[in-house]
Amino acid sequence: MIEIRRLGAREGSRAGAGCAGTGRGSGRACTACGLVSFPAAPDCVRCASTESKERLLSERGTLWTYTTQNFRPPSPPYDGPEAFEPYAVGYIELPGELLVEARLTEPDPEKLRIGQRMRLTLVPYTVRDDGTEVMTFAFAPDQEETP
Repeated sequence: MIEIRRLGAREGSRAGAGCAGTGRGSGRACTACGLVSFPAAPDCVRCASTESKERLLSERGTLWTYTTQNFRPPSPPYDGPEAFEPYAVGYIELPGELLVEARLTEPDPEKLRIGQRMRLTLVPYTVRDDGTEVMTFAFAPDQEETP
């Protein structure tokens, strides 16, 4: 998750790693074996190397597959809002890079299709007791797509 604080006029904003302030995903490329991970991980899941470099990923991809989550998952590990709203999750293929498992902004399966163009975005996830709004990355249908 990415944390963004709702701030007063005197404070600045704070966001975690993941979108590098560009609207693009910021992943890590292992310098030992080349595996690209998103979100960024401290260690390579393929070779366990701790050496990696930042890699900006494409902000657009293709919906590879998807499903819907129509009931509140058990807690833990789910830590989202108590008032549950169904959502879709899917795998987005970023061309020549990797498959990303992510929440989709469109919950209606009738409006999704395999092969559909998608774009990376940030969406609200929950608000903590201290007022911190927690954001997460998601993919939305790409409005620039031609029918």
